[in-house]
Amino acid sequence: PGERVAFVGPTGAGKSTMAKLIARFYDPTLGAVRNGDTDLRDIQLRSLRNEVVVVPQEGYLFTGTIADNIRVARPEATDDEVRAAAAQIGVLDRFEQLPEGLHTEVRERGSRLSAGEKQLVSLARAALADPSVLILDEATSSVDPGTEAAVETAMETLMQERTVIAIAHRLSTSERCDRVAVVSDGRLVELGPHDDLIAA
Repeated sequence: PGERVAFVGPTGAGKSTMAKLIARFYDPTLGAVRNGDTDLRDIQLRSLRNEVVVVPQEGYLFTGTIADNIRVARPEATDDEVRAAAAQIGVLDRFEQLPEGLHTEVRERGSRLSAGEKQLVSLARAALADPSVLILDEATSSVDPGTEAAVETAMETLMQERTVIAIAHRLSTSERCDRVAVVSDGRLVELGPHDDLIAA
C-alpha cells in the first residue's frame, strides 16, 4: 500500500495488459492477480471498481458538461464535491476560466477541449472517485505542451498517499516511482529502484 511502481518497456511488451488485469477489465487465463492473499476474481467487481481507478492514455469524455464528465466517477456527487475534486488537483481555476466554467459543454468526445484539458477532466474524475489504487496508463503521452505542466502537477497531487501503478514511456514518470518493472515480450525482466536499474 502506498507504493508507486512504474511499468516500462517497448510497445507491445504487455504493460497495458498488466494494467487491464489489475483493474480486472479481463481475467488471466493462467495464474492469478492478487491483492494481498485475495484473488481479484474473489472480490465483487463493484467493490473493486470503487478501489481501483484507471486513467487511460487519452481522456475519454461524454457529451455533457465538464462537471457531468467529472461526476461519472460518482454520479451522486454534489456540485460542491465536483468542485472540490477539481480544486484538490489544482485544475478548478483553469476550468472556471472557460466560458461557462464547469458547466461548459465539452461536445462529442470532448471536441471543445485540448487533449491535455481532457486529461485534466480524467484526473479530476479520478480525484472524485478517491481510489486506494490508481493506474496511470501512459496518462501523459498525448498531452499538448500548453497543458503539460498542469497535467504533471495534477498527476503528482493525485498520486499522493495512494498505491500507484504507472505505465510509462516518459523517464520523468518512472523517476517518481519507488520501483520500476521492466517488461519485455510479456515477461518481467527487471525490477528495482530507478537509479539502480540505470546504474546497472
